Amino acid sequence: MIGLAHYLVLAGLLFCIGLLGAVAKRNAIAVFMGVELMLNSVNINLVAFNRFLHPEFLGGQAFAIFVIVVAAAEVSVGLAIILALYRRKANTSVDEIDLLKW
Repeated sequence: MIGLAHYLVLAGLLFCIGLLGAVAKRNAIAVFMGVELMLNSVNINLVAFNRFLHPEFLGGQAFAIFVIVVAAAEVSVGLAIILALYRRKANTSVDEIDLLKW
């Protein structure tokens, strides 16, 4: 039987992989992919805790859907910024993005 600990270990591994991808990568798209992995690990936690602690309520699923909506908005705005930067500098490296410096 798969228990709560299995879901928490899976979510922890996904979060660590996403954190490593967001911190170690220099490509902006890879950083966004790491952030998305971290948000998906939070969704796994929300749904797992809801299933094992209060299965009669749908609070965990509602919060997971809210996180998915926020992630979709973040991706659309982030990809628009990345496309604008790529058109201007022909590079998506986060080290070379210095348009807001004085």
